[in-house]
Amino acid sequence: MDVVFFDISIWIYLALFGAAFFAGVIDAIAGGGGLITVPVLLAAGLSPAEALATNKLQGCAGTVSASYHFVKKGQVKLADMWLPIAMTAVGAVCGTLLVSYLDSSLLLKAVPIILIAVAIFFFFLPKVQPYIASKFSLTHVQFALLIGTTIGFYDGLIGPGTGAFFSTAYLCLMGLTVVSATAHTKVLNATSNLASLAVFAFSGHIIWALGIVMGMGQWVGAQIGSRLVITKGAKLIRPMVIIMCLAISIKLLLDN
Repeated sequence: MDVVFFDISIWIYLALFGAAFFAGVIDAIAGGGGLITVPVLLAAGLSPAEALATNKLQGCAGTVSASYHFVKKGQVKLADMWLPIAMTAVGAVCGTLLVSYLDSSLLLKAVPIILIAVAIFFFFLPKVQPYIASKFSLTHVQFALLIGTTIGFYDGLIGPGTGAFFSTAYLCLMGLTVVSATAHTKVLNATSNLASLAVFAFSGHIIWALGIVMGMGQWVGAQIGSRLVITKGAKLIRPMVIIMCLAISIKLLLDN
């Protein structure tokens, strides 16, 4: 006889924990963990609003976990990121608040094209990144105001591909290495997730029990993924980003 919590079998909880663990590993490396967790939450019987809100809760655990590891290992200095963090939070809150008021369908249709361009960029990364970074660069303040705010807003409003967009911006506009760009991306991704979660917390759509269980899986998975980023570097990150960008693009095209 199955044990049941909150009308959901213990086996469903275990399956969701496993899915979140796997998503945490993938998300820490290349982003796109929501491709795994949102469909699983919908399959568990949650409504679309509940799935998205609960996914934001469990996703916070993964991005915060990866960020913690990168900070701990010296890949990121939080003292240097206070302005990008602040502007990303502002953008994410604004985007989340406007979800119900703006028609995001047109923007959503453009996302696959942008993600395919990102995948092509990462494919040719060793050749094109030094050239682009030498021609186009932003100061820390400019990056925070332009990139932090806009991509934070996008994450709050829609979300798919946020990690890839942040990574590309860091590579092209700040000239960071792949590992450093990934580490900085996770900090801003965690920021936008937490800011959106603060808004979602008042919506009544979060299934807290599921979100916490999946969050534990995300935390452990992200710890493993962030370690792989540091030890394997660009050899692992580049192909994973390309695969996840194409996977997100295909899913969005099929959904629309």
